[in-house]
Amino acid sequence: MAKLFGFSIDDSDKTPDSVVSPVPRSNEDGVDYFVQSGFYGQYVDIEGVYRTEYDLIKRYREMALHPECDGAIEDVVNEGIVSDLYDSPVEIELSNVNATDKLKDRIREEFTHIKEMMDFDKKSHEIFKNWYVDGRLYYIKVIDTKRPQDGIQEIRYVDPMKIKFVRQEKKTNNKGNLPLDPLAEGGIKKAYYPEIDEYYLYTPKPNYPTSMYSTAAGAGGKGQIKIAKDSVCHVTSGLFDRNKGTCLSYLHKAIKALNQLRMIEDSLVIYRLSRAPERRIFYIDVGNLPKIKAEQYLKEVMSRYRNKLVYDANTGEVRDDRKFMSMMEDFWLPRREGGRGTEITTLPGGQNLGELTDIEYFQKKLYRALGVPESRIASDGGFNLGRSSEILRDELKFAKFVGRLRKRFSNLFNNLLKTQLILKNIITPEDWDSLSDHIQYDFLYDNQFAELKESELMNERLGTLATIEPYIGKYYSNHYVRTKILRQTDQEIEEQDELIKKEIKDGTIPDPSAIDPITGQPLEGGDQDLGAVPTDEDPDDAASKLTDAEFQKDVKSAEI
Repeated sequence: MAKLFGFSIDDSDKTPDSVVSPVPRSNEDGVDYFVQSGFYGQYVDIEGVYRTEYDLIKRYREMALHPECDGAIEDVVNEGIVSDLYDSPVEIELSNVNATDKLKDRIREEFTHIKEMMDFDKKSHEIFKNWYVDGRLYYIKVIDTKRPQDGIQEIRYVDPMKIKFVRQEKKTNNKGNLPLDPLAEGGIKKAYYPEIDEYYLYTPKPNYPTSMYSTAAGAGGKGQIKIAKDSVCHVTSGLFDRNKGTCLSYLHKAIKALNQLRMIEDSLVIYRLSRAPERRIFYIDVGNLPKIKAEQYLKEVMSRYRNKLVYDANTGEVRDDRKFMSMMEDFWLPRREGGRGTEITTLPGGQNLGELTDIEYFQKKLYRALGVPESRIASDGGFNLGRSSEILRDELKFAKFVGRLRKRFSNLFNNLLKTQLILKNIITPEDWDSLSDHIQYDFLYDNQFAELKESELMNERLGTLATIEPYIGKYYSNHYVRTKILRQTDQEIEEQDELIKKEIKDGTIPDPSAIDPITGQPLEGGDQDLGAVPTDEDPDDAASKLTDAEFQKDVKSAEI
């Protein structure tokens, strides 16, 4: 790693020599090829793979410029990243993390700092769209090499066309790749599968992808730079071509559908332009002129009256050009002497020019390929906010698809947060392995169907709560009801308790201890206990006083 640019984070928890396997670790990043060692040095032969990726990214970006495809992409990105005036598009959720409150607060602070360095609240839509279209996302983590404990200083975006992840086989003296006998050498066996160096190759000017990395010595040629693996944040789409080992974008499935839609639209325009006008047939009387002079006379009449309309499929323009032949020109036919003389006949235009069934079919096919519900194609389609049972299955599938995208995109935050916490000595690499599985990221949700579903779920939960309330304290604890019935997280429970205390203190809501649970009316005397029996008086004396009072009352009434 000393020869690489950047930094590396070493895991102190090394695998012991007795834990062996002839199969290397599986890396789900679409980089399954190995670079072989050469006789005169290390020969990096990834030209074909890089050329493929270069062409794929270029094609994906061209697809995103098509209006139909861009509309579907915007639907996906708008569902995945919800912009709000007050809230951040994503927040970290640590309720399932087994750690102290102090550590959780530090993790939240560092996550907020990472978002500020990326300016994620403002650029979240752009970042998510770039990742969705390209199928990959690269960020350089810039640190102070003299003070790495200060953490990441800057996060810079890298164009995927300029950087490539490489696995290179180390040059070893091992004879063969088969594992040794497990009983030999004192029971210690080593599996001699190739040792791999992992790094990134960065080239500032990706203008020559065909010969970009085909150099001896690996780095230094044509200006490419080797960068350490931990210095780069790399997030893939999760789609891979297993045959070629190439990472794909979610737009890859729509390449054929988009090309078909383009062809059918262009052909439809040409057909309508050619069939829409009423073409004319000119019968020109040439008398008894010789053949050559008759043809010359016919050409003179044609050049005098005809017009040339040419359709350009690239720009969609229609221009009058007399140099080219077109399908829209009129017919000019000579007629000899003895006929009916000069005559003009009109051919009718096309009759079924308003048919758009084929266009709609390929549009739906494109949206299906992109995973977007077909109902979103119609711009004038309304929205009916009914019950959740009326939700289309396509919308439910789309909501799950967006959820998977968010889950995959969260690897960006995981990678940056891991580097930040380890560099600042907040946690160790071993601690991160146990914490990372429980860290969740809460994205804002703007799906109307999800809101409708959540509303109905809340009604059902409150109904269940009303049913189970008499049994709280007898069979169920209060914490169980809040976590299992109301589905509140630990952080939500803590926040709600603090808000309730604050509102009781402010007088916004009444104190439950000062309300009669039967009548619902405030108790007299505030916090005083009702029904308290005085201890300083004899019960017989109280009874005698009560009797005397009643006697005096009877006497007065008798006198009256």
